[in-house]
Amino acid sequence: MIKFALPKGRLGDKAYNLLEQAGFSCRDYVADSRKLVFTDEDTGVSLFWVKPTDVSVYVEEGAADVGFIGKDILDEYRPDVYELLDMNMGKCRMCVAAKKGFQDDTSRPLKVATKFPNSATSFYQSKGREVQIIKLNGSIELAPVLGLSDVIFDIVETGTTLRENNLEVIDEAFRISMRLIANKASYKFKRQDIIRLTQKLKEIIPQ
Repeated sequence: MIKFALPKGRLGDKAYNLLEQAGFSCRDYVADSRKLVFTDEDTGVSLFWVKPTDVSVYVEEGAADVGFIGKDILDEYRPDVYELLDMNMGKCRMCVAAKKGFQDDTSRPLKVATKFPNSATSFYQSKGREVQIIKLNGSIELAPVLGLSDVIFDIVETGTTLRENNLEVIDEAFRISMRLIANKASYKFKRQDIIRLTQKLKEIIPQ
Protein backbone atom coordinates (compact mmCIF):
# COMPACT_ATOMS: atom_id res chain seq x y z
CA MET A 1 0.00 0.00 0.00
CA ILE A 2 1.34 3.43 -0.98
CA LYS A 3 -0.10 6.38 0.94
CA PHE A 4 -0.41 9.61 -1.06
CA ALA A 5 -0.84 13.15 0.29
CA LEU A 6 -2.55 15.31 -2.35
CA PRO A 7 -2.99 19.09 -2.16
CA LYS A 8 -6.57 20.30 -2.22
CA GLY A 9 -7.41 22.35 -5.30
CA ARG A 10 -6.71 22.45 -9.00
CA LEU A 11 -3.17 21.06 -8.86
CA GLY A 12 -4.28 18.19 -6.64
CA ASP A 13 -6.94 17.27 -9.19
CA LYS A 14 -4.32 17.29 -11.95
CA ALA A 15 -2.01 15.16 -9.83
CA TYR A 16 -4.75 12.59 -9.27
CA ASN A 17 -5.48 12.45 -13.00
CA LEU A 18 -1.83 11.62 -13.61
CA LEU A 19 -1.95 8.93 -10.92
CA GLU A 20 -4.92 7.38 -12.69
CA GLN A 21 -3.06 7.36 -15.98
CA ALA A 22 -0.05 5.78 -14.26
CA GLY A 23 -2.20 2.97 -12.84
CA PHE A 24 -2.41 4.24 -9.26
CA SER A 25 -6.13 4.94 -9.14
CA CYS A 26 -8.61 4.58 -6.30
CA ARG A 27 -11.97 3.13 -7.35
CA ASP A 28 -14.06 4.81 -4.65
CA TYR A 29 -12.61 8.26 -5.27
CA VAL A 30 -15.29 10.87 -5.97
CA ALA A 31 -14.03 14.32 -6.99
CA ASP A 32 -16.76 16.38 -5.28
CA SER A 33 -16.98 14.27 -2.13
CA ARG A 34 -16.32 15.76 1.32
CA LYS A 35 -14.59 12.52 2.24
CA LEU A 36 -10.86 13.07 2.81
CA VAL A 37 -9.41 9.54 2.71
CA PHE A 38 -9.84 7.00 -0.09
CA THR A 39 -8.36 3.49 -0.15
CA ASP A 40 -8.27 0.79 -2.83
CA GLU A 41 -6.89 -2.56 -1.69
CA ASP A 42 -6.75 -3.90 -5.26
CA THR A 43 -4.47 -1.14 -6.59
CA GLY A 44 -2.62 -0.73 -3.30
CA VAL A 45 -3.40 2.96 -3.12
CA SER A 46 -4.51 5.09 -0.17
CA LEU A 47 -4.86 8.81 -0.79
CA PHE A 48 -5.94 11.77 1.26
CA TRP A 49 -6.41 15.48 0.66
CA VAL A 50 -4.75 18.16 2.76
CA LYS A 51 -3.98 21.87 2.64
CA PRO A 52 -1.09 22.40 0.16
CA THR A 53 1.24 23.76 2.85
CA ASP A 54 0.62 20.63 4.99
CA VAL A 55 1.67 18.07 2.36
CA SER A 56 5.33 18.23 3.40
CA VAL A 57 4.41 17.71 7.06
CA TYR A 58 2.42 14.55 6.35
CA VAL A 59 5.22 13.17 4.17
CA GLU A 60 8.08 14.14 6.47
CA GLU A 61 6.34 12.61 9.50
CA GLY A 62 5.48 9.39 7.64
CA ALA A 63 1.69 9.71 7.59
CA ALA A 64 2.10 9.68 3.81
CA ASP A 65 4.74 7.83 1.79
CA VAL A 66 4.70 10.32 -1.07
CA GLY A 67 3.07 13.64 -1.86
CA PHE A 68 2.72 16.40 -4.42
CA ILE A 69 3.88 19.88 -3.42
CA GLY A 70 4.90 23.20 -4.94
CA LYS A 71 8.58 24.12 -5.10
CA ASP A 72 7.70 27.38 -3.30
CA ILE A 73 6.57 25.44 -0.22
CA LEU A 74 9.59 23.11 -0.39
CA ASP A 75 11.98 26.05 -0.49
CA GLU A 76 10.23 27.89 2.34
CA TYR A 77 9.80 25.01 4.82
CA ARG A 78 12.69 22.74 3.70
CA PRO A 79 11.27 19.45 5.00
CA ASP A 80 13.56 16.44 5.44
CA VAL A 81 12.21 14.49 2.45
CA TYR A 82 13.41 13.23 -0.92
CA GLU A 83 12.45 15.31 -3.95
CA LEU A 84 11.92 12.72 -6.67
CA LEU A 85 10.41 14.38 -9.70
CA ASP A 86 9.52 17.71 -11.28
CA MET A 87 5.92 17.26 -12.41
CA ASN A 88 6.24 20.15 -14.89
CA MET A 89 2.86 21.53 -13.77
CA GLY A 90 1.70 24.64 -11.94
CA LYS A 91 4.55 26.68 -13.36
CA CYS A 92 5.22 30.17 -12.05
CA ARG A 93 8.10 32.20 -10.61
CA MET A 94 9.25 33.49 -7.25
CA CYS A 95 10.16 37.10 -7.96
CA VAL A 96 11.11 40.43 -6.46
CA ALA A 97 8.85 43.28 -7.57
CA ALA A 98 8.83 47.00 -6.86
CA LYS A 99 7.18 50.23 -7.95
CA LYS A 100 8.20 51.27 -11.44
CA GLY A 101 11.38 53.33 -11.38
CA PHE A 102 12.49 51.93 -8.00
CA GLN A 103 16.13 52.60 -7.06
CA ASP A 104 17.69 50.56 -4.26
CA ASP A 105 19.23 52.65 -1.46
CA THR A 106 22.07 50.36 -0.34
CA SER A 107 22.92 52.63 2.62
CA ARG A 108 20.13 51.00 4.65
CA PRO A 109 18.44 47.58 4.93
CA LEU A 110 16.00 46.82 2.12
CA LYS A 111 12.43 46.42 3.37
CA VAL A 112 10.96 43.22 1.88
CA ALA A 113 7.29 42.27 2.28
CA THR A 114 6.60 38.57 1.74
CA LYS A 115 4.65 35.46 2.64
CA PHE A 116 7.92 33.51 2.33
CA PRO A 117 10.35 34.92 4.94
CA ASN A 118 12.81 32.01 4.87
CA SER A 119 13.08 31.97 1.08
CA ALA A 120 13.43 35.75 0.93
CA THR A 121 16.12 35.77 3.62
CA SER A 122 18.13 33.07 1.82
CA PHE A 123 17.80 34.86 -1.51
CA TYR A 124 19.16 38.14 -0.18
CA GLN A 125 21.86 36.44 1.90
CA SER A 126 23.15 34.92 -1.33
CA LYS A 127 23.40 38.46 -2.70
CA GLY A 128 24.99 39.89 0.43
CA ARG A 129 22.16 42.39 0.82
CA GLU A 130 20.97 43.33 4.31
CA VAL A 131 17.16 43.21 4.54
CA GLN A 132 14.29 43.82 6.91
CA ILE A 133 11.67 41.12 6.35
CA ILE A 134 8.04 42.13 6.78
CA LYS A 135 5.85 39.03 7.01
CA LEU A 136 2.40 39.43 5.49
CA ASN A 137 -0.37 36.93 4.79
CA GLY A 138 -2.22 38.64 1.97
CA SER A 139 -2.37 41.66 -0.37
CA ILE A 140 1.41 41.67 -0.69
CA GLU A 141 1.24 44.10 -3.62
CA LEU A 142 -0.19 46.76 -1.32
CA ALA A 143 2.99 47.01 0.78
CA PRO A 144 5.20 49.04 -1.60
CA VAL A 145 2.23 51.06 -2.84
CA LEU A 146 1.59 52.34 0.71
CA GLY A 147 5.27 52.60 1.63
CA LEU A 148 5.28 49.68 4.07
CA SER A 149 8.08 48.03 2.09
CA ASP A 150 10.54 48.81 -0.69
CA VAL A 151 9.90 45.58 -2.58
CA ILE A 152 7.86 42.39 -2.40
CA PHE A 153 9.10 38.81 -2.68
CA ASP A 154 6.23 36.72 -4.01
CA ILE A 155 4.90 34.27 -6.58
CA VAL A 156 4.24 35.71 -10.02
CA GLU A 157 2.11 33.91 -12.58
CA THR A 158 0.84 36.29 -15.25
CA GLY A 159 2.00 39.57 -13.70
CA THR A 160 -1.44 41.16 -14.15
CA THR A 161 -1.84 42.11 -10.48
CA LEU A 162 1.59 43.72 -10.49
CA ARG A 163 0.82 45.82 -13.55
CA GLU A 164 -2.54 46.92 -12.18
CA ASN A 165 -0.74 48.25 -9.08
CA ASN A 166 2.07 49.97 -10.99
CA LEU A 167 4.62 47.34 -9.95
CA GLU A 168 7.14 45.42 -12.03
CA VAL A 169 9.44 42.43 -11.62
CA ILE A 170 13.02 43.51 -10.94
CA ASP A 171 14.57 40.11 -10.12
CA GLU A 172 13.76 36.41 -10.22
CA ALA A 173 14.67 34.09 -7.35
CA PHE A 174 13.66 30.68 -8.75
CA ARG A 175 11.19 28.84 -10.93
CA ILE A 176 8.26 27.04 -9.32
CA SER A 177 6.43 23.86 -10.33
CA MET A 178 4.78 20.92 -8.58
CA ARG A 179 7.15 18.22 -7.28
CA LEU A 180 6.81 14.61 -6.17
CA ILE A 181 8.37 14.05 -2.74
CA ALA A 182 8.85 10.93 -0.62
CA ASN A 183 9.31 10.10 3.05
CA LYS A 184 12.88 8.88 3.57
CA ALA A 185 11.93 5.75 5.52
CA SER A 186 9.18 4.91 3.01
CA TYR A 187 11.68 5.23 0.17
CA LYS A 188 13.84 2.65 1.92
CA PHE A 189 11.14 0.12 2.75
CA LYS A 190 8.84 0.68 -0.27
CA ARG A 191 11.62 1.50 -2.68
CA GLN A 192 10.49 -0.65 -5.62
CA ASP A 193 6.90 0.61 -5.49
CA ILE A 194 7.99 4.25 -5.28
CA ILE A 195 10.53 3.84 -8.09
CA ARG A 196 7.83 2.21 -10.24
CA LEU A 197 5.50 5.13 -9.48
CA THR A 198 8.20 7.66 -10.38
CA GLN A 199 9.02 5.92 -13.67
CA LYS A 200 5.36 5.69 -14.65
CA LEU A 201 4.82 9.37 -13.93
CA LYS A 202 7.93 10.30 -15.93
CA GLU A 203 6.38 8.67 -18.96
CA ILE A 204 3.18 10.71 -18.85
CA ILE A 205 3.96 14.10 -17.28
CA PRO A 206 3.41 17.02 -19.70
CA GLN A 207 6.53 18.39 -21.39
